[in-house]
Amino acid sequence: MLPHADRIPNVRTIAVLRANAIGDFLLALPALEALRAAYPTAEIVLLGKRWHRDFLTSRPGPVDRVVVVPPSRGVNDVAGAEGDPAELERFFAAMRQERFDLALQLHGGGRNSNPFVLRLGARVTAGVKTPDAPALDRWMPYIYFQHETIRYLEAVALVGAVPTALEPQLAVTDADLAESYDAYPGGSRPIAAIHPGASDSARRWPTAKFAAVGDALAAAGAEVVVTGTPDEADVVADVVAAMRARATNLCGRLSLCGLAGLLARSAVLVANDSGPRHLAQAVGTPTAAVYWCFNLVNASPLTRTRHRLFVSWRLDCPVCGADRSRDSCRHQESFVSGISIEDVAAAALELLALRRAEGFAEQYDDRAALAAR
Repeated sequence: MLPHADRIPNVRTIAVLRANAIGDFLLALPALEALRAAYPTAEIVLLGKRWHRDFLTSRPGPVDRVVVVPPSRGVNDVAGAEGDPAELERFFAAMRQERFDLALQLHGGGRNSNPFVLRLGARVTAGVKTPDAPALDRWMPYIYFQHETIRYLEAVALVGAVPTALEPQLAVTDADLAESYDAYPGGSRPIAAIHPGASDSARRWPTAKFAAVGDALAAAGAEVVVTGTPDEADVVADVVAAMRARATNLCGRLSLCGLAGLLARSAVLVANDSGPRHLAQAVGTPTAAVYWCFNLVNASPLTRTRHRLFVSWRLDCPVCGADRSRDSCRHQESFVSGISIEDVAAAALELLALRRAEGFAEQYDDRAALAAR
């Protein structure tokens, strides 16, 4: 158990800053659950992005309310928006009116986010900090090589929150499932999902290798679907085109809610280290995933019964030879392409067999079952 400090007395409202992507949110979800257990009657307000509000409103979980953070450098960076000082001042004035008893910085190292949290006017502040970040009332050092889930569990322990879970668990709603059925009704065979995209192209496994794994899953009797955001349309199309077996292209056809529903219906997900991999884990779907070594430390699943990882230890840029553990370069070539098809396919097939042995297909087998829920 993590060492923890005393709880803050008389806490009615808690602000939590975590304004980033889906994978980041899910990695911090155990910390939010610990907060909920420590302060069961307090309102937990997530200061996040618009997608948080759309995704979390009416979803069971530790967050009671989402307030969207305006564009703000280093906190809510929005492409093409610099951040309007007047809008930010109105935001902070409104937040001070909330009279938060506790404000937690679960956003990053704190260079930009700690000043942001200090402007909320909370009675007590807590979180993480790098040496160049302002101190909060209670803080712990931000050290890069730490798993993100453990980092933020350690951060909420500063205010007396004890871990209740080590891995994220996300409720799937009937609306999630209904949207997924509209996009892909499915059939009698188990669904195997493939997500070949990733925000960083250096973390992307080659599309031809994803296609080969998809063919292996199809040969084992799975219905293969390939998912992606509209920005990943070319990557998804390449996987579908390279497969010998039939696969359904679902790129851009699902909201994040619908994707949660689809992944909950899937027997297995094969993916890069990405937000959808974290989402699959949170809704209970086994994953076979490709990781670069640095991200393995910070963002991998903590258990292995239902999650299998394949790691590239390559540090030198495939183009210029720069050591990416020490320097950066402009090249975007994959650092994970050397991971073998055979290893990933074997794990995906093993997980598919595990799900069949569990009788998984009966859980989400048709829309009539959904209507009866």
